[in-house]
Amino acid sequence: MDDRPQRWNFRPHPLLRGGHVQTFAGIYLPRRDRPYAATRHLVPCDATPPHDGGDQLVLHEDRPAAWREGEPVVLLIHGFAGCYASTYMTRMAERLVQRGYCVFRMDMRGCGEGRHVARKPTHCGAYADVGAAVRFIAGRYPDSPAMAVGFSLGGALCLGLLADAGPCRVGNLQRVLAVCPPIDLFDVERRFEQRGGRPYDKFFVKLIWKQILDRWQRYPELAPATIPPRPKRLKQIDETIVAPAAGYAGAHDYYANTQVGPRLIEIEQPATIIASADDPIVPTAPLLAYPRGESVEVIIAEGGGHLGFIGDTRVTLDPDYRWLDWRIIDWVEGVALNGAATHQSELTESTDDSAAVAAGETAGA
Repeated sequence: MDDRPQRWNFRPHPLLRGGHVQTFAGIYLPRRDRPYAATRHLVPCDATPPHDGGDQLVLHEDRPAAWREGEPVVLLIHGFAGCYASTYMTRMAERLVQRGYCVFRMDMRGCGEGRHVARKPTHCGAYADVGAAVRFIAGRYPDSPAMAVGFSLGGALCLGLLADAGPCRVGNLQRVLAVCPPIDLFDVERRFEQRGGRPYDKFFVKLIWKQILDRWQRYPELAPATIPPRPKRLKQIDETIVAPAAGYAGAHDYYANTQVGPRLIEIEQPATIIASADDPIVPTAPLLAYPRGESVEVIIAEGGGHLGFIGDTRVTLDPDYRWLDWRIIDWVEGVALNGAATHQSELTESTDDSAAVAAGETAGA
């Protein structure tokens, strides 16, 4: 009997139900990482050369000893305020390397090791930065097909890259998987204004403000004459710091011109989106509302929180409770998404209004 449909239908661990619990469990459940053994690569991502002050990205390459050029490469892109060492990044790199894949973990500008080589912050419209990473990998391994897995913001950047590319191949990139991507930034902001979203807003403000202070310390010419107190809302940081640095007039202009939801219809290359109906950070309703290209596949699990997806192995049949990890491996290895496609078709039959109400109830839980 084919067990793929059963595997792709997420069921939460019986002790970890609800979007908030799943989200925090995904971050804080203990695990032991292997010692860092990657090779670092600096990748220019500005028209200005690095020796003249142009920004660079950092790629961390983990290559199995038995891997040979011509075999697939997987690029992992972290989420907002994350880095190459985020738990989901280290786990997936380790799992994929064990299965024989060459893996690159990307540090966005100002994140992880990227904080040493970038003066500008990363932002939601930095699609070209992912393109720079993909092209670097193609230059290094020209005969190897590449896949990209983006988590949260990283997933949105991958989708934006494909929207920009249209039918044109970027490097050797064959397909993209976006996990819990924030495709509608106005919806995310509304979520953060609700009671259930405020703790996450505060959490991200703390992390991002630390990055900003670090950048100002490294590059004092970028800092204001007087360092302001830490803002209370992420939108304030976007309004006064991120949007101006990225060339936008303010937060509204920044959100309107970088969110990828309205551009899903422009994607012509294979892309898969995995989302959770009870994600407390990224509302799911926009995935049902925005039209999308025929090559874009959407999978909405009934639960899982934001990058959590701690599953019940009695139902999923996975080797351990990290349901998301095994679905990423299935996707990389080309396993069909039969069960997930069935669930998506059921959800799509619901009205957009019903989906929006459900998202609002989840946020206020």
